[in-house]
Amino acid sequence: MSDVTGLLQRLAAHDETALNELFERLYGDIHRMARARLAENGPITLLNPTSLAHEAYLRLHGAGRIDLDCRGRFMAYVSQVLRSVIVDFARKRGAERRGGGIGRITLNTDIAESVGSDDEDIVRIDEALQELDKSDPRLRQVVEMRYFAGLSHAEIAESLGLNERTVRRDWERARLLLAVSLKH
Repeated sequence: MSDVTGLLQRLAAHDETALNELFERLYGDIHRMARARLAENGPITLLNPTSLAHEAYLRLHGAGRIDLDCRGRFMAYVSQVLRSVIVDFARKRGAERRGGGIGRITLNTDIAESVGSDDEDIVRIDEALQELDKSDPRLRQVVEMRYFAGLSHAEIAESLGLNERTVRRDWERARLLLAVSLKH
């Protein structure tokens, strides 16, 4: 059993020191994830990787019982927490600036120019992806892989175990559904 697995078991058993030890052991990886998340969202947030990682720790600490059995699942959970912090931060800043004009969002695969141009865009895209996930989780996966990760149709098909034609149809369908969702 690895040290991380042991710490996760202690964490699930309500050992209050386990989260501190786990966070300390994985801090380098969490900090790298925080840096990557912030890079995805451009310069729109005032957060830096260190403050984002520390905010994630506070949320994990406040979450109560965390019952995960392996490092991979814990890191996936941390990734969701990091995204949640960024979205909440963007919502808060958006609420502070109410009355500003919200521009039209065009979904394309030019990641560097299209993702995270402002806080409202991040919140609107997150909400639209949550709605898409409710109706068809696979479409959300295709959008995340194509739009956010910049993968090709062939790479997505290989990753999801689909044929490329299905991925192309899913991408077009998802773009239409998201366009409708983002207009509202």
